[in-house]
Amino acid sequence: MDSHKWSLGFTLLAFLFITSSSAELIIKQVTQGRGIEYNNSYSLTSNLGVTTRELRDERPSSKIVTITSFSVIKDRGEPYESSIFEAAGYKWRLVLYVKGNPKGGINNHISLYARIEETETLPRGWEVNVDLKLFVHNRKLKKYLSVTDGTVKRYNDAKKEWGFTQLISLPTFYNANEGYLVQDTASFGAEIFIVNPTEKQEKVTFISNPPNNVFTWKILRFSTLEDKFYYSDDFLVEDRYWRLGFNPKGDGGGRPHALPIFLYAQGHKANAVVTNTWGAVNLRLKNQRSSNHKQLYSAAWYPIRSDYGVGVNNIILMSELKDASKGYMVNDAIIFEAEMVKVSVTNIVSA
Repeated sequence: MDSHKWSLGFTLLAFLFITSSSAELIIKQVTQGRGIEYNNSYSLTSNLGVTTRELRDERPSSKIVTITSFSVIKDRGEPYESSIFEAAGYKWRLVLYVKGNPKGGINNHISLYARIEETETLPRGWEVNVDLKLFVHNRKLKKYLSVTDGTVKRYNDAKKEWGFTQLISLPTFYNANEGYLVQDTASFGAEIFIVNPTEKQEKVTFISNPPNNVFTWKILRFSTLEDKFYYSDDFLVEDRYWRLGFNPKGDGGGRPHALPIFLYAQGHKANAVVTNTWGAVNLRLKNQRSSNHKQLYSAAWYPIRSDYGVGVNNIILMSELKDASKGYMVNDAIIFEAEMVKVSVTNIVSA
């Protein structure tokens, strides 16, 4: 027996980038980015509490701020605030403390934050949920150190600024061998992904012994059948049609000494949610003279396509089938039966 799984899924990213300033500095700001495709060419991960740091090749996709002559502001305590930019449908500004945010009691790290702006245009009681990543460019490696903690940042009237007080330690940042400050130039950045909670969910339910779950198929004139697969009519159990199939001359490892039987999942009924389907079935070759049926239990995920069967190559030996005293073939007829003991049903419901 075999089973296959089909799953869906989806992923979405958007973004931000940051820096500091002075009248004596040259500041370049980049607000056009590109899509995110992570690669595994280089990875560095370290944990500070729940904060994760990882090097990647791709630029931040929303905002990049590059500061030249960084030494001019290295001892300044006040923040640099970037120009306003748009990301994910909202207005933002980046706030950089080159000596650490004094309100956070930090003086040995660079601090970086993303602040939402122009909120007076938002409806009363507004709230914006953000998956936030902030960045420092490693010029030596030509990669970006992304910093995130995996939590959704909830922006509202009471909390308009989120970020990382300990973005990168000053000893690491100023160490020439590390590559974050090169030729007195450094770049910072951010990505903003708006998290809109879904109102719907896909719910998979397993139903035991569903209604109309027994299908009987009588095959007449068995001895005249050709060497090919024969299929029953389709029968509906819950949201999906099913059918039985067999080759009277045998199949696979059971050929030509045994009789096979397979269950196939067919199409879905109208308006059903089309996914793969769990099917658990008792497959039987019925004894027409007693209750001594040949039976096997099969359970598998049936894919969306309709050419996938699960069963067995040898529900009975041909010699036993053709022995009239056994009762499995009577008047050149055999009877297969499928009892669907458990099937899955998928629905879209409120989350």
